[in-house]
Amino acid sequence: MADENIIICRCEEVTLKEINQTIDHYHCSSREVKLRTRAGMGYCGGRTCRSMIDQIVQSHEAAPKTDEISLTYRPPVRPVSFGTLGGMDHVSED
Repeated sequence: MADENIIICRCEEVTLKEINQTIDHYHCSSREVKLRTRAGMGYCGGRTCRSMIDQIVQSHEAAPKTDEISLTYRPPVRPVSFGTLGGMDHVSED
């Protein structure tokens, strides 16, 4: 048995125990695990943990057996000013 305290989603610090408890309690899919625990919703957008979450859910007996579309990757989004994009944020106006 794997260590239940191992962190599956580093960005949101979601442990294997949290994911297993969520699946047991709600009998949920990968998408529901993501929404209930925030696993896969951090800075990396699920790039490091998405496949692990899918594998955990698929191997879990309490999980529903559906043909659901697996989790998707989401690129991180941060607001950027036009000045930064144009390289104008370091230019002083004299």
